[in-house]
Amino acid sequence: MKSITLLSMFVLLTPLMAQNESAPAAAEAAPETPALLPNQQAFLNLPEERRNEFIKQLSEANRIFQQKRIFETLEEIDKAAAIFQDSSEIHNLRGSCYVEIRSFDKALAEFDKALALSKDNPSILFNIGEVNFVTKQWQKALDVFENVLKILPPENMALGRLVEFKILLSKKKLGMADEVTILAEKYDFLDDSPYYYYAQAALAYDKKDLIKAEEWLARAGRIFRDPNVLGPWQDTLVEYGYIKSFYGEEDVVDQ
Repeated sequence: MKSITLLSMFVLLTPLMAQNESAPAAAEAAPETPALLPNQQAFLNLPEERRNEFIKQLSEANRIFQQKRIFETLEEIDKAAAIFQDSSEIHNLRGSCYVEIRSFDKALAEFDKALALSKDNPSILFNIGEVNFVTKQWQKALDVFENVLKILPPENMALGRLVEFKILLSKKKLGMADEVTILAEKYDFLDDSPYYYYAQAALAYDKKDLIKAEEWLARAGRIFRDPNVLGPWQDTLVEYGYIKSFYGEEDVVDQ
């Protein structure tokens, strides 16, 4: 099974949890404070004990998910959903579980439910784009990733660069050669991300220059030594097909 770069609860937004923590302050908020969404208000209407139990169950589900204990994660998600089911976090995490077991249609259905409850959430949109990317639906992936880039907070530079790299690769598959060349040179070696090195490696792979591609990846490894930093970039090359997965290739047709 290929590793897939997904965002569950830990990257960007957890609106229900945030509302639960800030509930006392909400009563003192200024009149111009945006109204709560219906599902957020419904969550706050739960007894405090139930809200705390929901958060505990969902946090445990996320912890288990990080250990790739997928079926146990699904069990914990169901426990949280029994308390409160209209949670974008629940659907986002359940969708991530379905991706791990390669059930992409179910995953997209869950991500769509999550997005309906948390509109324009970059974390959820990224996951939708990632499923399109992995299933080689390049135009859909491009459209979603470009949308993510528009709404992603500027301070989240690391994720932004990764999204830009996926945009570059999607455009490459769509034959947008001139745009790919421009994107490959958008950042240089002074950038605080592996973007430059992986973009150059991608160009080398396209030219069938495997030695040069490996040299670029080795340079990235010497500079960005943290596996947690390089992991999503390496996974992207596997998803794209430049690097063979340990588990072998899958029969997915480019679209």
